[in-house]
Amino acid sequence: MLRLIGAAALMLAAGTAIAQTEKAPPAPAAPAKESAASINERVNASLPADQAAMKAHVMFLASDAMRGREAGSHEFDIAAQYVAAQFYAAGLRPGGDEGGYLQKVPLIGYKLADKGNFVWTPTGGQPQTLVFGEDFVPAPNASKAETSLSAPIVFVGYGIVAPDYKRDDYRGVDVRGKIVAYIGSAPADYDGEERAFFSSAPSKARIAAEHGAIGVIQIESPRSGRGAAPFAATVSQWQRERVTWARAGDRASSDSAPILGTLSMAAAAKMFAGAGTSWDQVRKAADSDKAVFKPIPLKGVLTVAINTETRPMPSSNVIGIIPGGDPKLKDEVVILSAHLDHIGVGKPDKTGDTINNGAEDNAIGIASLIEEAKRFAASGKPPRRTVMFLAVTAEEKGLVGSDYFANNPTVPLKSIVADVNLDMPLITYPFEDMVVFGAQRSTLGPIVERAVASVGVSMSPDPMPEEGIFVRSDHFRFVQKGIPSVFLWPGEKGAGKAAWADFMANHYHQPSDEISQPLDWAQGARFVTVNYAIAREIADNDERPRWNKGDYFGTYFGGYGAK
Repeated sequence: MLRLIGAAALMLAAGTAIAQTEKAPPAPAAPAKESAASINERVNASLPADQAAMKAHVMFLASDAMRGREAGSHEFDIAAQYVAAQFYAAGLRPGGDEGGYLQKVPLIGYKLADKGNFVWTPTGGQPQTLVFGEDFVPAPNASKAETSLSAPIVFVGYGIVAPDYKRDDYRGVDVRGKIVAYIGSAPADYDGEERAFFSSAPSKARIAAEHGAIGVIQIESPRSGRGAAPFAATVSQWQRERVTWARAGDRASSDSAPILGTLSMAAAAKMFAGAGTSWDQVRKAADSDKAVFKPIPLKGVLTVAINTETRPMPSSNVIGIIPGGDPKLKDEVVILSAHLDHIGVGKPDKTGDTINNGAEDNAIGIASLIEEAKRFAASGKPPRRTVMFLAVTAEEKGLVGSDYFANNPTVPLKSIVADVNLDMPLITYPFEDMVVFGAQRSTLGPIVERAVASVGVSMSPDPMPEEGIFVRSDHFRFVQKGIPSVFLWPGEKGAGKAAWADFMANHYHQPSDEISQPLDWAQGARFVTVNYAIAREIADNDERPRWNKGDYFGTYFGGYGAK
């Protein structure tokens, strides 16, 4: 599961730091360490055949030998070959490149080569060299080794154009050939999923490019915790490597304006001087959850020089197909997706373990994918539509593998009618309900509800809409192509809430997410049953899935049935 990013994660970290300054209660006695023999006895206990088959995949994929399956690593490549072999054993036909199961994904890592150079020249004034770490932090540009530009700046509020919310932050201003500056996040009264989408820097950069801007720059948010990282945290991460995929040679290309970096509020105050509206006025206006800003051309020119270095880190998606059996529907494709990668090797935990095994996240999702493929084979009845099983790379790097597939599909994009995504299903408790992100947005909702009911549980609404989970896993790359998509989790009823809280606090993206957790494989088999029922009904329905009329994302991305 793509980790919390930006302010949400940093606020959680800040809360921890604050708590540590208070007087702590006496520490409880450390529990006795379980012996290796005891762990092996528990992990290797006998199970019914369907549960054992699912567990066996996780035992391999989440083993220390796989070293956390980081995208671009040798161990990830081994994991991909394992999944390809399992797809073959399940009777799937190859759906990758050149008649094989693998689709090559040209991942590249990119980061700043130096601290860059930003110079602000006010109209009629002298050039002012901005100070790295005090005034600005640059951002790397994966598409160019050297980024050099000089242009006027226009402040565009949140940098959002959202007609359904009656917001156009570009109204009345021409930004062609200019740099736009915006405040991070989005208005607090937006729907949580839509707010998360419009808060993202790529969304703002794409909107800027559509209006002719040649670069975008974020201003430190005046309101902490509103979707943009505090400036000091941005400074501390300036050398962090990002990952994308190369479109030409060893470089990326983009239909978005380049993201140039972040300005501090102190730098913003300098640039707003003489603009008719001061930064202090903007900062005070931003205190309102419904703040509306008029575009403000700033009086001066920003000159930017950024150097970016890249490295190739080739990887693969794994693709298997069950051909459809209906002459009229076989060319339509239903995708079941799950990410194969995890976050690799990191800092030692309190036990000294450094390997982030990723059992729940997302070896169990991949195991579910394989076992669902076996259900189709065991049924003896081919689906009417073609069903594709897609294990993607680099989800943890920013949904990169699924983005590559969505832009380079191995079947015609127009033939893909739905995606059902499997990411980090928690199976440590007997689930009494399921949360289905995106169910309310398309005709997939009733299909999922029937499948969930088939195992005796109900469907619950998103318990944390403010987190924008719908935009944070691989299915969203299909949503961005107008394809109805859903993403399922066991829910919070009964023991679920406590189980999720424990996992997120103590195991998520940590070495303890491993096979020795108290995993309930009967719940894994139930999860497979639900997802098979969903896929089977989508594949066999007379009608293809469609967006509900007027759904925000369906309309925004031109999806089937939304208008």
